[in-house]
Amino acid sequence: MKQIISTFTLLFGAVLFMAVAHYSQALPSIEEYGKLSSISMMEISPSGNRIAFRKTEGGRELLLVYSREEHKVIRWVDVGELDSHELYFLNENTIVIVVSDYLRIRGYRGAHNISTAYRLDIKSGDLAQMLKPGYKIYLGQTGLGRVVGLSGCLQITNVFMPAYTGSNHSENPPYSLMKVNLKNPRNIKAIKTGKNSTVDYFLNRQGELVAEERYDDRRNLHSVIAYKNGKATTVYEREMDIRYVSFAGITPDAQHLVMLDEDPATMRTAYYLLSLVDGTITTTSTSREDKDVETLYVDTNRIVYGVRYSGFTPEYLFFDDSINRFVKGVTEKFSEHSVWLQSWSENWQEIVFMVEGSQYAGDYFIAGRKGNVEFVASARPGIASEDIQPIGTFGYIAGDGLKIPALATIPRSQSDNIKNLPAVIMPHGGPASYDRIGFDFLAQVLASRGYLVVQPQFRGSEGFGGNFVRAGHGEWGKKMQSDISDAVHFLTRKGMIDPKRVCIVGWSYGGYAALAGGAFTPDLYKCVVSINGVSDLPRMLSSEKTEHGKDSWILSFWEKAMANNEVNSNRLKTVSPVYHAENFQAPVLLIHGERDKVVPIKQSKVMYSRLKKLGKPVELIEAEDDNHSLIEGENRIEAVEAVVKFVQQHI
Repeated sequence: MKQIISTFTLLFGAVLFMAVAHYSQALPSIEEYGKLSSISMMEISPSGNRIAFRKTEGGRELLLVYSREEHKVIRWVDVGELDSHELYFLNENTIVIVVSDYLRIRGYRGAHNISTAYRLDIKSGDLAQMLKPGYKIYLGQTGLGRVVGLSGCLQITNVFMPAYTGSNHSENPPYSLMKVNLKNPRNIKAIKTGKNSTVDYFLNRQGELVAEERYDDRRNLHSVIAYKNGKATTVYEREMDIRYVSFAGITPDAQHLVMLDEDPATMRTAYYLLSLVDGTITTTSTSREDKDVETLYVDTNRIVYGVRYSGFTPEYLFFDDSINRFVKGVTEKFSEHSVWLQSWSENWQEIVFMVEGSQYAGDYFIAGRKGNVEFVASARPGIASEDIQPIGTFGYIAGDGLKIPALATIPRSQSDNIKNLPAVIMPHGGPASYDRIGFDFLAQVLASRGYLVVQPQFRGSEGFGGNFVRAGHGEWGKKMQSDISDAVHFLTRKGMIDPKRVCIVGWSYGGYAALAGGAFTPDLYKCVVSINGVSDLPRMLSSEKTEHGKDSWILSFWEKAMANNEVNSNRLKTVSPVYHAENFQAPVLLIHGERDKVVPIKQSKVMYSRLKKLGKPVELIEAEDDNHSLIEGENRIEAVEAVVKFVQQHI
């Protein structure tokens, strides 16, 4: 494919970069853009001879195991209506599948998203749940899908999984470490009874417990206890109202835990080592002034191999030079695209990766050490390279001088002439998140219909340093919102968009920002779309308090984010769109998952009722039996079609 690199100078040296290939053919349907990924979660076995992946087809969700030697599927599992969201090989014959379902728990009010892990024996086809609530396992818990370690020399015989245990009538059950036999998953044993404040366990390669992590919500105390020769020693203890330090891996010699914390010199998330002998914390060479360490690459025993850095496209660093050269060589073949490392074989002889960007809609490849790259499958086979709208990056200056990074998805038909286009402003969710160059189905379908889609990375977004995150504390509906408005003003001044044809569309926090745009800058937008968005901040905080408890660090996180810890109902109401419904001039479309446990559907219902009562144009679509991510295929397509139709009606 011939690639033409176009650049558009914008402001203060900021450049909008995009890769463009010119074609002329009929566009895929809106449904095609809105479909769930056909292929996902691809993993490679230790030998590299097998791959496993999830396939969504005709309303069915299948997990397939494919033999690269035999060139055929050797095992498949129909998971029915369960949502599988993780899978990995334990060995050549055993796969762990983590699924979730929306269920009621006996003795507890309402239904909950329950995750659990299954063991699949590839040879026999036997599928067994690894931990079941009831016998030894506390009933009232929603997460039973984690494996934190393995044991067995030549063959893996047991896995270690944390779970709440004890009496089902206990208000503070201990979070314990269970040993589960792979051949007979009903054979379980608690090897460590933890505390209610326990949050994690770490083991060495021999399956021996070496550390326990705790966080006490009432005392705001984060701690690590090291275990050696039967002796427990507290090696880390720190007061914090929000658990912002994370322990996510262990060194190969099991002498250190790997911790992610902010580097005070750069204000970037950095990689540190915590000694399990004396609690000494040492820095490493992974710290960068321009990027955060955002992900660790670990094996099933959580041994750390390397890191991934933040950015519109990911960058990697591995501690083994040969692995580092291998991965770097692969990413360089797909410059200006996001190359996502998915899985690796034993000794990193082969890797599975997925590519997204202006020419790839989510394509899976396998690369070998000899430089060979093999295409495996596309996540979206109905979207050809020429159907992908080009994605660019740019920056602009906010009203108070802060530089705001942004993405733009450009209609391919207008890529040579970005002038006076209708635009959709699409703030991301989180808000402690950020957008990346990739296949964003909403951005792509809207751009394919002629709209310039702009994704501002407003203050409070992650990925741009701690100071940038903190600049958003207490700025919901204020500077975070004006950062979004400033994108409209900037592109208007540049002549790139028509200010009379601008809509705002957002999901989750982005849905809040869309509603805030309609409430607080009513002249700016011609239509407003909120998907699973927040409208009433006092009500949202009340929901979080009910869900997690008044002492929870999660509640503290939201109080910090929304109001910089200056929480009172009147202050929160001033930035809650539902209390300013009379300001709306633009028509509003609300879409919400009926089973959303992140942002309850009540948030959209109260917004709808208030706007309807005032005679404002508003629609509400309730996605039946669906959650915050709209994982049901028909609901996802219906939502995308509704958004496109709504935007087309108004701009």
